Amino acid sequence: MVLRQLEYLAALAREKHFGRAAEACHVSQPTLSAAIRLLEDDLGAPIVERGHRYVGLTPQGQVVLDHAHRVLAEIENLRHELDEIDKGLTGRLRIGAIPTALPIVSQLTGPFLARFPGVTVTVLSHSSQEIERGIEDFELDAGLTYLDAEPLSRVKTKPICVEEYLFLTPATGPLAGRRQVTWREAAEAPLCLLTPDMQNRRIIDGVFRSVGAKPVPAVETNSIFNLVSHVSAGQWSAIVPRQLLRFLGVPPGTRAIELVEPVAQRTIGLVMSDREPPSPLARNLFAMQLPADVAALIQPPDRFEAYEGKAIR
Repeated sequence: MVLRQLEYLAALAREKHFGRAAEACHVSQPTLSAAIRLLEDDLGAPIVERGHRYVGLTPQGQVVLDHAHRVLAEIENLRHELDEIDKGLTGRLRIGAIPTALPIVSQLTGPFLARFPGVTVTVLSHSSQEIERGIEDFELDAGLTYLDAEPLSRVKTKPICVEEYLFLTPATGPLAGRRQVTWREAAEAPLCLLTPDMQNRRIIDGVFRSVGAKPVPAVETNSIFNLVSHVSAGQWSAIVPRQLLRFLGVPPGTRAIELVEPVAQRTIGLVMSDREPPSPLARNLFAMQLPADVAALIQPPDRFEAYEGKAIR
């Protein structure tokens, strides 16, 4: 029953609602509530703030939750370890990816699933902060995020590719005929940018600040695909990662131009918890060597050309 009580507590903290937590655990709400009260009695400490509805956890409850996450993760890892011995790697690999890295996730999961067909994969679009929190709370096995933009803690890292930035603009726009655009010039254009809670936006804002520019975006979105579609509408320009256009192609009616002064780059890579023993799923993902053709695909090319309405090589 102790493990079940911890599962109920983790579900309650995640769902923030007794009814939804009970539904997620496939039990009745009275059963879940009684189990958590029994856990409080066993530990001799209040766990849940009492009220007519779920309010939150007490300070003691937060400590219990942290331990519950670790215990449940260890049990899950144990099951995966035993399954790996008996029938090969199985289970569900949960990956959180920043929006700008979503186009390259399949280049990692494809070879991984070919090697471990007994595994299923869930990929979720998250901010870098959500990825770090998800790994800390054992809700994610691995993440694909920036490695050198903001500090990371308690994770192992593996560089995957370098993110470079292009100026995506309507083909009829005033800068469309250029082979290069400076960041200062880009700041003067009507821009569509990601929302400030996204690390990509904070990186771009930092580059603009470094050249003394402060753009005022006309449109903000937390979707990288929505960002590109707004440029296709013909009224706005955007700062987009080169890898995005290499995989999806340059949208019709737009042009991708090199951004200079400065040439900005950031490293994107895999992250996983540095706790021991590691998750078997994350451990095998990190140990995997990418096929040469895949590795070449997610690395930046040696030179740049301006592109219009076609895939970037």
